[in-house]
Amino acid sequence: MNSGPLLLKNVPGSRVILLHTCCAPCGSSSIERLLHEKNEVTIFFSNSNIFPEEEFLKRLYYAEKLANFYEIVLIKDDYDHESWRKRISGLENEPETGKRCFECFKFNLEKTAQKAKQLLISSFTTTLTVSPHKNSMQIFEAGKNFPDFCEYDFKKQNGFLRSIDLSKELDLYRQEYCGCEFSLKSC
Repeated sequence: MNSGPLLLKNVPGSRVILLHTCCAPCGSSSIERLLHEKNEVTIFFSNSNIFPEEEFLKRLYYAEKLANFYEIVLIKDDYDHESWRKRISGLENEPETGKRCFECFKFNLEKTAQKAKQLLISSFTTTLTVSPHKNSMQIFEAGKNFPDFCEYDFKKQNGFLRSIDLSKELDLYRQEYCGCEFSLKSC
């Protein structure tokens, strides 16, 4: 993990993009695709929705492993589960893919938009769309609140299957639930 200044390679013809990464498996094929398309990728690990904190730290460890593999920068956001809980207050009993998930997407995209602005990175996206358990259109709808959000459906081009292969190849931890305590209960 790089906690120092952001060092960009400034590859001619490349676009710099901040990638909100929920976990290493979802990040694996998403990063591969973005790099293949000549993007200069910086990972942003911002996941205060993850519960418990030990799970957050475990996913962070493997995200760092992934960043090291691709030799790209990873920036870690502070873990603040209480702020996330306040944001989704009243939506705790919503089903998976319901209003709680939509608000969670907006929470994480807002944090990523703020970080991109702070770093002077003009575009960002999220790995959340690689999961077959997530509705990409719902994520894109949440992203409409942020003018620098780029719509990438990482499920396309066999992104999810590729993430499974890369997870095995790189020995990445694949979790059993999305992240919050409510998704844990739905397993």
